Amino acid sequence: MKRETLPRRRTKSSTVTRGIHHLALNTEDMKMTVDFYTRVVGMPLVHAMKVPPGLGSGPANRGNPPYEEIRHYFFDMGNDSLLAFFEIPRGAEPRAKRDAIGGMQHVAFAVTPKNFAALRKRLREAHVACDGPIDILPGLVSVYFLDPNGIRLEACCQPAAREKPRVIGSVKQTRHEARKELETIEPRWAEATIAAGGFT
Repeated sequence: MKRETLPRRRTKSSTVTRGIHHLALNTEDMKMTVDFYTRVVGMPLVHAMKVPPGLGSGPANRGNPPYEEIRHYFFDMGNDSLLAFFEIPRGAEPRAKRDAIGGMQHVAFAVTPKNFAALRKRLREAHVACDGPIDILPGLVSVYFLDPNGIRLEACCQPAAREKPRVIGSVKQTRHEARKELETIEPRWAEATIAAGGFT
């Protein structure tokens, strides 16, 4: 049987993306959203604008919600990344189902142990219900909560990493560990995926 040539493993330098520039979510109440993210979560608001005329329902729309001159605000979520919200007219759209195919199940933020404790305190003071802290992987602790729009959020903390959390390192697997799961989809595909992946 002829041996199949597998793609080479990607290295750090071959990653095409550099992380998240911004996530764009929707709200019906920008004031409520700003208050929650600035006062409870602790993300500074860094840009507030209205989408220019013609970029909502006109031919120049580049994928924005189909409404004219709606608010579009940006928060600093750390590590040079942004969290953005569009304000959809109240009642114009149904609430999204988090677990639907193509839906966004939740957003997880990396936080230091000091900020993890401070965030949990602010959530308690704001009477925001939380699940956790929960040990989700070895060395990784999370708390889950909903924002006022019903968006599920997660704060992830690596206590041993102190002030320098390593997101990729917190979930890194060996080839053997990954193979156990990937082979449940298809063995040949698993080998090609492992060879091309970032496993140790």
